[in-house]
Formats: sequence, C-alpha cells, structure tokens
Amino acid sequence: MTERTLIHDARLIDPERGRDAAGALLVEDGGIAHVFDTPRPDDVTCDARVDAGGKCLAPGIVDLGVKVSEPGERHKESFGSAGLAAAAGGVTTIVTRPDTDPAIDTPEVLEFAARRANADSPVNVVPMSALTRNRAGREMVEIGFMLDAGAAAFTDCDRVIADTKVMQRCLTYARGLGALVLAHPQDPGLSAGASATSGKFAALRGLPAVTPIAERMGFDRDMALVEMTGARYHADQVTSARTLPPLERAKQNGFDVTAGVSIHHLTLNELDVGNYRTFFKVKPPLRSEDDRRAVVEAVASGLIDVISSMHTPQDEESKRLPFEEAASGAVALETLLPAAMRLYHAGDLDLPTLWRAMALNPALRLGLPGGRLGAGAPADLVLFDPDAPFVLDRFTLRSKSKNTPFDGQRMEGRVLGTWVNGRRVFG
Repeated sequence: MTERTLIHDARLIDPERGRDAAGALLVEDGGIAHVFDTPRPDDVTCDARVDAGGKCLAPGIVDLGVKVSEPGERHKESFGSAGLAAAAGGVTTIVTRPDTDPAIDTPEVLEFAARRANADSPVNVVPMSALTRNRAGREMVEIGFMLDAGAAAFTDCDRVIADTKVMQRCLTYARGLGALVLAHPQDPGLSAGASATSGKFAALRGLPAVTPIAERMGFDRDMALVEMTGARYHADQVTSARTLPPLERAKQNGFDVTAGVSIHHLTLNELDVGNYRTFFKVKPPLRSEDDRRAVVEAVASGLIDVISSMHTPQDEESKRLPFEEAASGAVALETLLPAAMRLYHAGDLDLPTLWRAMALNPALRLGLPGGRLGAGAPADLVLFDPDAPFVLDRFTLRSKSKNTPFDGQRMEGRVLGTWVNGRRVFG
C-alpha cells in the first residue's frame, strides 16, 4: 500500500524556478506528487504529516566528485560511513570518483563497487569510471563496456593526462559514445610537487608553490581538444580568476562544456593555511582572496555550474606530516551545506542559486532525475535550518576520516531531515 506524506509549513527552495517561498509538498510512492503554494493545504488526504516549522525544504544535494575509499582503503571511508555522512549532510546522491586502489577501470571493479554501495549506503550512489587504465594516462579504458556497466562519467581525477594525443583519443571515443569526460585543468609539469599557490604568503612560509596560470594553461589545452573532438567536457574545479575568461569563451562558442568548484575554494583562501595547518591542504591549493571572490561571482552568474564537496578522506597518519609531505584533501559531505550557508549569510548567493549549483545542475549534467522540487521528481529532499548556529567538532563527523578544515569553527546551517526516494534516512 502506497503511503502519502505531506510536508507542510515549509520554506520551499526551488532551483528550477528560482523560487524561495512558503509552501507544502506531497510525497507519494517515492516521488513528489504535488507542490502546494500554500503552507497548510487543508483538503489533502494523507497518511502522515511532517511539520517543517517554517524551515527550508530543498532538493537533496547531488554531490559530484566524492571519494569513497572502496576498494583498497576502507579504513579511510566505506560506502556505509560515506552514506551516513551524506544523509546527515543533506546529500541524497553521491557521484563517486574512481581514484581507488585498484582504480575503477574495468566493468568488474565498477560492478563490485556498485553492489557494495547499494548494500551499505542509505543514499543514492552513482559511480564514475577512470578514463585510462589505472589512471596512468597511457591506455584508454573500454568506454563502451564501462557505460554498459553503469558508469556515469569518465575521469582520471587529479591525475592529468599529460600526453595530448592520448587525451585527444579519449575525447574522440567519448564523443562517439556520448560519454561525459571530467578533467582536472592543470599543467602537470608546473604543478608537480606544489602544495600552495605562488605568491607572497607561500614565499614567506617557504612552501613549494604553483602559479594559478597552470590551471589556465591546462584548461586552454583541453578546450582546444574539445574544439577538435566535440566531446562533452566538465572541468572538475575552476579556482582561478584567470580561467574564467576562456571558460566564458568556450560556452559562447557553443562547446558542450561545464565547470565546477569545491566548497573549500569558495569559502577559504590561502591565508587559512596559517602555520602549516595540513587540514587546509587541498588540490588545487587554496587561492588568493581575489580569486575566491571571482569564483563566487562566477557561481552567482551561472558561469560556474556546479558546487561540490570534493570529499577526500585522509587518515591521521597521512595528515600529521610536514605541510609539503602531507596528503591533499578534506572531508566535506557533512560540512558542504553549512559551509555553503556562509555564502548565503554573506549575501553572495541566495538559496535557489546555491541549490541550482549543488543539486539541479549536477543532476542535469549527468542525466539524473534528482535535483528538482517539482511534481514527478524523486522525493530526494533535505529539510534544514539555515540559521542554526553550532561549533563544529570533527570527532562528531560520521565519516571515518576527520580531516576537515572547519574543525572548531563557528558555523550556521543544520540538517533536520533527509529523504531518499520518499524514505526518511536522517532526522
């Protein structure tokens, strides 16, 4: 028997219509049956009612680029722990990276990961495939077979394919099969060994650094190849103001190109590294405040399409090292939403714009049904209080790894409930 649930007295955040207004939602058979413009529709027959108390109800976040360390490093993160962290953070779909050990580069490994995810995770898990064997940048994976096995997209993650001919062949084959390629725009020679962005701060700290021009150079090369092949392309992280003009030109020229950015590059800058705090070491390295501001404005204008957590779990042994030797990355499944609220409270981005970038656009780019708050969409939902204050304690995070740069920081924004296909998985 189908259960009908009415979530009423909500502040609906609809990224499709750019709407932020009071309303109610009827959930039936795992989907959204009806959206009401009135907070308390009285003539609705339902089996259960959820009083949202005037808090925000939005589509569940679709997080593009999450690392789950299965197979190979389950002690850092499993599908079970990542799923719990995602549910607590309002993330209803995690799109997983293939930078595992071994890399997800064959149908067998991808199917193994999908089975584990379906068995252990309370949220939707959509796997991506490596673009080359073992992410080594030499031999292309069987793109067609990987698509048949369920790969949503293809990426070598932060390992840039340095051989331009190999990258051109990958994009050509991907174009022929309609596959989406995610790339990390960076010149691999300039960025090798770098752990900070070049400038006065890195020089004073004596840190090996890379110029933001390396990102621009990598992006320019990839755009030339996209122009040559006509492939579908997504830049996983655009973090520098210098990359924005060529991104704008690529879109104006009609290339099938989108771009993303991590929440860390939107809310932190190079000075946050302070006295060699390795939890702030991410890839690419944190940028200048001018770059951060430019990228925030690019999200507001729609030039940058996607905001993601770039969740990268690292254990204590990997982070408790000198800054240049420490592993890059930060966990962010649970901190993505409250960190995004910093942009909202600062007046930089309104809630529909944030959810366009965190839910609607990634779903559209990958052809997924979520990210919407309309009739017929799956009931993947998050109920949250954007104003609830708290001090983050990293040891309360549900991720197995605790490497967050927000440890001990005052934040706002607390998830009150998460639903996946109409079933409440948190709150």
